[in-house]
Amino acid sequence: MNVTARRVQSKSMNAKVGLCVNPMSGRDVRRLAARASNMTHEAKRDIVARVAAGADAMGATDIYIAREPFSIASKALEFIDLKARVHIIEYPITNTAKDTEVMIQRFKAEGCNTVVSLGGDGTNRAIVRACADLDLIPISTGTNNVFPMLVEPTIAGMVAGLNARGVIHAADGALKQATKVLHVETPRATDIGLIDAVLLADDKVGNLLPFDAERLRRMVLTRAEPNAIGMSPIGGFIDPVYAADDQGLLVDMGPGGQVVHAPLSPGMFRPIPVIDTQRVALDQPIKFSGPGVIALDGDRDHDLAEGEVAWVTVKRDGPRVFDTHAAMRWAVAEGMMAPAELMPRVSG
Repeated sequence: MNVTARRVQSKSMNAKVGLCVNPMSGRDVRRLAARASNMTHEAKRDIVARVAAGADAMGATDIYIAREPFSIASKALEFIDLKARVHIIEYPITNTAKDTEVMIQRFKAEGCNTVVSLGGDGTNRAIVRACADLDLIPISTGTNNVFPMLVEPTIAGMVAGLNARGVIHAADGALKQATKVLHVETPRATDIGLIDAVLLADDKVGNLLPFDAERLRRMVLTRAEPNAIGMSPIGGFIDPVYAADDQGLLVDMGPGGQVVHAPLSPGMFRPIPVIDTQRVALDQPIKFSGPGVIALDGDRDHDLAEGEVAWVTVKRDGPRVFDTHAAMRWAVAEGMMAPAELMPRVSG
């Protein structure tokens, strides 16, 4: 493993934060087929710099990034005056989701358990495939983002720094929660998703275009949120299920269903014929019957032939994801953000 340390500074503790940047998130074909905005490399560099500044201010001792084709993270941190050491992980680049998986595995091998990700649902799906035993702060830079959050990167970095130091360990239950994960078993493979597993009729593995509403047949959602884009609001407009709920939602669709108008991509509404919805318990397998293509978090990855069956199960065994707003409120209440002399006093 080739790890290049750009800064060396003696520290009495190790508080390690990883920055996982997907250089291709927010740049796919849906910018042509729908109305999604474009996320530039420059915008991502700015986000990386702000995350690093926040983590550094809270006492992170080491920041891990990876070499990728556009040098987004390395250029972002090249001239920033940080007290933390910056480590650049090197590995063979494949320009596939495998790069994200290897990045996370290398971070973990270095003892880095706190990760801030820049990407969409697909990026974070690759992270979880590599390792579910993480404290994760996912920042949205993708297209149809349900899993990652819209958060000021500086604050995300501050929470990551505090967590890496271990000072908020006692508040784990209130501030971070293991995320729900879709576990998929097909006749030829096992896989995972974070938000939606969808069965599509008359489609092809690898198709990158937005989903055609007429091809939707069945899906299982970990989160059916009315304030989301993509598959999630189809269920969210009928029977919302949120991240904290220990349930998923099964949605059956097809000819003869009642029409729900939902935004399948940013600015692109389509009529979805919904036949039925049903809440499903954690660990309850749901059957998908072929023929069709199974898409996970928007990626059409698995083919089912006529007569073949796949099983989809929602489990709560993913990374621990922070509520960054609650974490900062907690840090202030614990007196971590200001000198004791300035904290409010209760009069007798």
